[in-house]
Amino acid sequence: MKFKSIYIFCILLALLIGCDKPPVEEMDNAREAVFRAENDPNAVLYAGPALVRARTSLQRMQEEADNKRYDAARTHAEEAIAMAERAILDGRLGASRIGDDSAAFVSNLRPEIEETERNVNGARYSQLALDYNALDKEIINAHESADRAEASQANGRYQEAMDIARGVRADLSSINSRVAGAATSRKK
Repeated sequence: MKFKSIYIFCILLALLIGCDKPPVEEMDNAREAVFRAENDPNAVLYAGPALVRARTSLQRMQEEADNKRYDAARTHAEEAIAMAERAILDGRLGASRIGDDSAAFVSNLRPEIEETERNVNGARYSQLALDYNALDKEIINAHESADRAEASQANGRYQEAMDIARGVRADLSSINSRVAGAATSRKK
């Protein structure tokens, strides 16, 4: 009976010691997952909150492992992996969304430029008091900027395309406001 108790005690001790090892594989997987997410440009641009949570879980994992709380370290490793994977997925979705938004935004530039050209030509025909040379140059610049926005869009530089398109829209709005102001001044 005494040998049986010692044998059972040794087995339990071995199990406890075996369970008290750091989750090395899980921790390595977590580090690798967070590294992949940190080096994914779309995750960095469009999934900041998930990436921060992945980093936080990774830091907590290391703290728990350093304090020999291996179950908690394993849990944080799993969280870090899940958040890193989510950051990559959210990054892809964000890039797709901005790509779609950018495409719509850029595709509307040409009709808006043409409408502004019609407004300027109408003002010219009505002989409104405007600097038509300056307006013509601004419209040429709008066309050139639209070309750059389309090239950026085609090359996957969606944010750049959106920024250029916003600038073109602001310029067109300014031109249209001047034309409207000249028309209003003439009516008085």
